[in-house]
Amino acid sequence: MQCADAIVVGVGGMGSAAVYHLARRGVDVLGLERFDIPNAEGSSHGVNRIIRLAYWEDPAYVPLLRRAYELWRALELERGERLLYITGSVDAGPPGSATLDGALRSSRLHGLPHELLSAAALAERFPAYRLPDEMQAVYQPDGGFVLSEQAICAHVAAAQSLGARVHAREGVRGIRHDADGFLVETERETYRAKRLVLTAGPWLAKLAPELAPFAVPERQVLLWAQPKRPELYALGRFPVFNMEGDDGRFYGFPVFGVPGFKFGRYHHLDEEQDPDRVDREIHPRDEEVLRAAIRRYFPEADGPTMSLRTCLFTNTPDGHFLLGLHPATPHLAIAGGFSGHGYKFASVMGEVLAELVLNGKSAFDLSLFRLDRFS
Repeated sequence: MQCADAIVVGVGGMGSAAVYHLARRGVDVLGLERFDIPNAEGSSHGVNRIIRLAYWEDPAYVPLLRRAYELWRALELERGERLLYITGSVDAGPPGSATLDGALRSSRLHGLPHELLSAAALAERFPAYRLPDEMQAVYQPDGGFVLSEQAICAHVAAAQSLGARVHAREGVRGIRHDADGFLVETERETYRAKRLVLTAGPWLAKLAPELAPFAVPERQVLLWAQPKRPELYALGRFPVFNMEGDDGRFYGFPVFGVPGFKFGRYHHLDEEQDPDRVDREIHPRDEEVLRAAIRRYFPEADGPTMSLRTCLFTNTPDGHFLLGLHPATPHLAIAGGFSGHGYKFASVMGEVLAELVLNGKSAFDLSLFRLDRFS
């Protein structure tokens, strides 16, 4: 039996950061990942993820976001590679919509620089946008994107340089808790640790069944389309966006890394699926729902398809994260249920999880994310 002071189960966006922040604190840490590092099975693949400060979901996220930006930049300096790109961000919707009003509320409460633009003013500044006249947009200059797969690799490499052990392709079969800590049984070995962190993404409920009703995996599809006018969607000319219309809520990025304008619909077709049996094939309906929105809001992007890919969300009933110490099991920290908007927080989640499992508390107010709030 091998021993460690802490084990992290799931070395994706959150888990890789947790391994790193534990290693930074001198902890003998082991990370266990059932797939490759990085991989295309969970929630972190597809080149990049949006990061934004004007957080419509709740102003309580903004302090965490400010720290996330600091930690992404610190990781860039440590690794000597760029992970964070600033493009500005657009949060758009009709007056009275949750997206528009929430972005304004967070911006005003936290003193974020921002502008409220009409659809016409937005199109004048960024001609790729063709939103309906009744829409408005909050433009916030600090938004952008994080290179998600590259950042996982950066966290893992930085952790390994500090002595962390990371094992890929080693799935966890079972976890037991006793007076001495945790026994984690994998396909290869049994490990003992005093502390345990669960960051298993869509597989969280399989390791913590009591969370199954509150951490529900969902199939998501992304489209990369070659714009008819690529210059309008180039880095530096196109801010990332989060937009609410009567046909759904959508998000997108400038062309970067791979060919095409990256575009998605939150909660794509509302398909709850078992992560071990998720449908990873692309069907005509998957593209149709995305194409209809592109033609409506971004007509100059309606060119040939470059790629279509599936990924997974893990949704909670209220759309907020599951984050904290297990109320009945000492030294067990859990992070999950990121509901399609979590990756940007990975850097600070790693720090928070390290604080929780080592000190029993975090410097941040985590009450919004309590594990027991649905019970």
